[in-house]
Amino acid sequence: MTTPSWQGLMKEKYQLSLRLFLLLNALSSLYCMLNPVANKVHIIVRTPVAMIFIGSTFLLISNLKNKKIRVHINIISLIFGIFWAWNAVLTQHVLQTTDLSWFMVTLLAVLFIGAIAFINNLISFLLHCLPTTLTILFLSRGEYWVPVLFAFALPTIGIAIHQVIKQRNDRFILSLLNTLEAEKETLIDLSMIDPLTGLYNRRGFENRTENALADSSSVHTLLLLDIDHFKAYNDHYGHMMGDQALTRVSAAIRDTVRSRDIVGRYGGEEFMVLLVNTTPQQASEMAERIRQRVYDLSIPHMFNESVATNVTISIGTAQVKNNDMGTALSQADQALYSAKNQGRNSILSFDTWSAA
Repeated sequence: MTTPSWQGLMKEKYQLSLRLFLLLNALSSLYCMLNPVANKVHIIVRTPVAMIFIGSTFLLISNLKNKKIRVHINIISLIFGIFWAWNAVLTQHVLQTTDLSWFMVTLLAVLFIGAIAFINNLISFLLHCLPTTLTILFLSRGEYWVPVLFAFALPTIGIAIHQVIKQRNDRFILSLLNTLEAEKETLIDLSMIDPLTGLYNRRGFENRTENALADSSSVHTLLLLDIDHFKAYNDHYGHMMGDQALTRVSAAIRDTVRSRDIVGRYGGEEFMVLLVNTTPQQASEMAERIRQRVYDLSIPHMFNESVATNVTISIGTAQVKNNDMGTALSQADQALYSAKNQGRNSILSFDTWSAA
């Protein structure tokens, strides 16, 4: 689960809570209209519950048909709460009775609706239940204040405690999701990094170059670099020394180029560099600095004697035209191959090679 999906789940729970609230109000108001007690009162007295039934039924159907319709649950809770209180006042006025036991049933029904629908929403619960609670207290003239307050306080305290627990749980879940997303990003970054050299691997290089190539107005140059006679170096010095040589050469390349340039390990002893927004002349100068920097490392390589007695590199360059990295890579590879055939420890651009 991600943070957006969790937030979507919270919105879905909000919709379900609203629908449950509307459904329970519709059923309770329908019961009040059909209850035998309701037959003893004038039809005008039944107006509040009729309005609750019509309103809740209409809103419920509308919400089920179109989830995008936003209903402010606090406002609806307060309106329905006032209607239930109004119903209690009108019914008591018509019946002219001091026995409020029937009204206690109404209060308990309202509290039940609020407690079930708003187990995670204390404000909506209070807005829905307070009007009826205060009305019953007023109509009873203090006679029922103990059971009324107890009936109101019990779910209020329970919902308040539950909401505190839920908020702590939500904060923990959000913190966990954020941590997991951060770790996921880290893992994605690591999956694009070559573990030996710390440079981008081929996947990471391609990912970074996509962003660099987005600016079609810039001129970019691709360098393809290869350590000369590296197989012989590995065979005679061992893979551990070979890894150390790769690490030192990659560091030299990375330290020579600019921070905006992108360096990657193409595979084995080959490296790629995208010189961002660089003219052919600047690219040639940068390639020469890289070649010299590697040469100056003075890593002994007795099996490179046809070139030198230390590690050297050959470089093929090509301009990236029309953001076509595939073509540029193929051209740089041809230039690199030709540079090796011409004696190694050298630089050759594709344009120079193709013009020859």
